[in-house]
Amino acid sequence: MPPLDRLTSSPVLPASADVVVVGGGIVGCFTAYYLARRGMTVALVEKGIVGGEQSSRNWGWCRQQNRDARELPMARAAIDLWEAFGRETGEQTGFHRCGLVYLSNNQEEIDTWASWGSFAKSEGVETYMLSAADTLEKGRATGRQWKGGVYSPTDGSADPSIAAPAVARAIMKLGGTVMQNCAVRGLELQGGRVAGVVTESGTIRTTNVVLANGAWASSFCHQYGVRFPQASIRQTALQVGAGDNSAIPAALYTSDGHANVAMTRRSNGHYALAISGAACVDPTPQFLRFSAQFMPMFLKRWRKLKIGGLQGVTSGHETLSKWRLDRETPMERMRILDPTPDAASVRKTHRRAVDLVPELGSRPIVASWAGFVDSTPDGVPGIGALDAIPGVILAAGFSGHGFGIGPGAGHLIADLVSGAVPIVDPKPYHPDRFQSSAWGKVAEF
Repeated sequence: MPPLDRLTSSPVLPASADVVVVGGGIVGCFTAYYLARRGMTVALVEKGIVGGEQSSRNWGWCRQQNRDARELPMARAAIDLWEAFGRETGEQTGFHRCGLVYLSNNQEEIDTWASWGSFAKSEGVETYMLSAADTLEKGRATGRQWKGGVYSPTDGSADPSIAAPAVARAIMKLGGTVMQNCAVRGLELQGGRVAGVVTESGTIRTTNVVLANGAWASSFCHQYGVRFPQASIRQTALQVGAGDNSAIPAALYTSDGHANVAMTRRSNGHYALAISGAACVDPTPQFLRFSAQFMPMFLKRWRKLKIGGLQGVTSGHETLSKWRLDRETPMERMRILDPTPDAASVRKTHRRAVDLVPELGSRPIVASWAGFVDSTPDGVPGIGALDAIPGVILAAGFSGHGFGIGPGAGHLIADLVSGAVPIVDPKPYHPDRFQSSAWGKVAEF
């Protein structure tokens, strides 16, 4: 597993709550936090540990830069909310506006960034194209000349090893409940509407449920006849120890043709390293069920994907089987999705990073991990009420973007639950768009 701060759970499962949030990742945590701030009684229920899956396994980037146009409003809101959370609570998420640096020798990629920058500036985003001369300063740690790049000074990063637990602590300070190692087995319905959440430790009476259960969302929806196309791709990352970081950007992405590497400084001075988009696709019953809808995305990104093995099947999160509420479920058999890192990917990532920034070569690899990134066919999350189950809001399929936009997503979901004016237009995210054959374009960035 990646490094992760551990949290002490609330002592008792509540008998009732205004809202039950299923899933203790960053989106679920921020959703519960904003609901608790509004005076609602909230129970956050997690089958494993808070932040244990993709919320601790990502890069930590909190970016507006190169966002899909549909996600940009939420990303813009999230940047300010990350900052505000620290002021409001005194909790440390490691967030800081360090600026994100992209460097490339691929002219096509540079042109794409320039096109995005023109659009983003019209939306109020501060972003700058870097000339070859500019890259000498921004990329001095690499000792290379780059054709160009892009820089977003107001973007930043947070630390995935501490962020979700920090938000969970803030929930409890506001009187909310946070339960760990407590799997939600299903929903109790009355007259077709949700009336309770059945957990392995008992039932919580509620009329409002948020399904923020990440890679498990589609199989959970399947229990109630709700079709939510979702595929999990398995990505690998690693972390090297601390050293002299004075010349290395806090968040750096470089590309030379199809070879890329990203590095992000953590709050302890270590660097997390990854190859953008590189992943294994594990064939599962769920993947095969939705393969037609995912084909455009996979065809667009085939250079970075490879067929995986059986980890996706044995983990149980993409099962098409139905389970009973009075028996052990797949969530209890697999408390935390913790796939084995791809050894070849670890070696390739480390080799690229050291070749890029030789100073990293003197630092030991202190951790490596893999994670299942829950994706949608168009790379944009599904957020909205499920008409088939009144009282339930789905918030899943964040496609590797959930950590950075977590506060914005959580605020939007809290708005939808409480009936407040939404912080951003929710229409582009509604999961109903996947029910049509014309489900929309694949995310561009």
